Amino acid sequence: MSQTPLTELDFEPIGGEIGLDPESKRKKTTYWKDVWRNFKKNKAAFVSLFVIALLILLVLIGPGMNPFDYRTNDYSVINFPPDSVHWFGTDTMGRDIWTRVWEGGRVSLLIALLGTLFPELIGMAIGGISGYFGGKVDMVIMRMIDVLMGIPSLIYMILLMLVFGSGNIVTLIIAISITGWMGAARSTRGLVLQLKGRDFVVASKTLGGSAGWIILRRLIPNILGYRVVSITMSIPSVIFYEAFLSYIGLGVTPPVPSWGQLIKSAGENFRYYPYQFIIPCMMVGITMLSFNLVGDGLRDALDPRLRT
Repeated sequence: MSQTPLTELDFEPIGGEIGLDPESKRKKTTYWKDVWRNFKKNKAAFVSLFVIALLILLVLIGPGMNPFDYRTNDYSVINFPPDSVHWFGTDTMGRDIWTRVWEGGRVSLLIALLGTLFPELIGMAIGGISGYFGGKVDMVIMRMIDVLMGIPSLIYMILLMLVFGSGNIVTLIIAISITGWMGAARSTRGLVLQLKGRDFVVASKTLGGSAGWIILRRLIPNILGYRVVSITMSIPSVIFYEAFLSYIGLGVTPPVPSWGQLIKSAGENFRYYPYQFIIPCMMVGITMLSFNLVGDGLRDALDPRLRT
């Protein structure tokens, strides 16, 4: 039985290009656009990012929003509650708390950022070397880290502050950096062990790439997303360490303010002037909570399994 050959007239498009609804096509995107889109879906993380941006803005411009200096004493306004002139009130020496809170925020956030970034860089370098070379190098580095991590980091930090001298911002950052790199090193080592057998690393070795070049240009960039999340989650811990060390007298010392130093100064008069204690505590709490929520949002957004 003969069949009639089909022609173009026998076919009819059912809508759109090659039969597809134009609205069903996915827009062109990139990995980082997907990360930002997924991050925005997390409302708590997105609001926390806005809160952090607002805090940074106030830290930068807050001390200049009124005519008071954070070091100037005015004994005619000692322990005044918040009013239209002194927005956060004054302390036991007549200093404006609004100015001191935001000036102290500069110090606390600077210590938190540098005290997180430097240990992370040290840990990524040591962990990358340990994971890439393996063998005896890996064993020596990991056993050293195991021994060091067996002692609470706060003890190291207090001893280093006693040796270097407390009260100096640079000394505090150095002490935090020396004690804070071990966790980053172990995490980086694990990620490098997962990646060093991948095709792009093997190809770089075959083409004659040096170990340092492969670690810096191939391995570290591929684990950077995970480490950014770690940095964000570590900032609250450093803020707490700074506040605690200042509270026990080993952190920032007067006349330079920090949130921890303000909490220490106000703690003695908490029963009589609670606002002096509550305001810097709120700043520490809000900052720590915001960074934790942003870290959670980044962790979920950077997870390739959640890309849609």
